[in-house]
Amino acid sequence: MDGNSSGWRRGPLVVCVLLLAACAGYSGSNLKPGVSTLAEVVASMGEPAMTWKDPDGSEQLAYPRGPAGTQTFMVHVAPDGKLQRIDKVLNAAHFARVQAGMSKDQVLRILGPSGSMWTQSYSRSNELAWSWLFCNDWNVQEFFDVMFDASTGIVRSTGQHPNLEGVSGTSPPCSQ
Repeated sequence: MDGNSSGWRRGPLVVCVLLLAACAGYSGSNLKPGVSTLAEVVASMGEPAMTWKDPDGSEQLAYPRGPAGTQTFMVHVAPDGKLQRIDKVLNAAHFARVQAGMSKDQVLRILGPSGSMWTQSYSRSNELAWSWLFCNDWNVQEFFDVMFDASTGIVRSTGQHPNLEGVSGTSPPCSQ
């Protein structure tokens, strides 16, 4: 009986340690700028959804945490292969950078990919809509929308709207 009771006591501790380890990899909080390498980033956070290589040899990696996640992390790696920084990008400061006249590629470099379930085509108005689920300043879920000209892939407009999929049609609270 003593063997089993100590196992019962260790069980919650093991679960907590595993959850903390998963969280560290989720956001890259275990990685250190100027020290961690690109290989360590991928080992910790997994394969990125998208990558870009710049002419100077630096790289940018996009980590959307979904499909219904409310965070996307952009990892910036210097030409020497060392981590420069990790940015959370689904926020007002990054949304403000998306402007009419930008291309799809420019938007992707700022926000990363939107969820496929939140991509809509509107043939009558020749528009394509991409949406990102995020947590607003009041800790409830909203969507940030970018409307593109479907023919050219150029941003026409942006906007926000609440996620009304919560209890009784209200915005769900954020759990992160």
